[in-house]
Amino acid sequence: MHTSKIQNAARVILGAFLTFAGVSHLTFNRSEFLAQVPQWLPVDPDVTVILSGIAEISLGLALIFALRYKRWVGITAAAFFVLIFPGNIAQYVNKVNAFGLNTDNARLTRLFFQPILIIWALWSTNVFNKKN
Repeated sequence: MHTSKIQNAARVILGAFLTFAGVSHLTFNRSEFLAQVPQWLPVDPDVTVILSGIAEISLGLALIFALRYKRWVGITAAAFFVLIFPGNIAQYVNKVNAFGLNTDNARLTRLFFQPILIIWALWSTNVFNKKN
């Protein structure tokens, strides 16, 4: 499946972003991510942060290197962004300060970036091309 140079660059950038975010889940941003885990989630928050970090690292590296499966990786990354969206909503609803998001407006604004990440994952892996 053919992707443009711009799509390829966007895919690699998204992959690097996800890989970095995943590493930060497991290291220096652990407490920030813990603050975002919804209280209603029936899994230990630390386990949630660790598993989501591993998922992000895996998806990030797959976006960069699994070229043969990039369309499926894009779909999986988009699904991941949908699955973690409740954490962003919980941060807004529960007024949790994390990542410098310490006002309702900042937390609300962040919610609008999740659809952008979903579209980015799908577009950069050419999922929208009907010929695939």
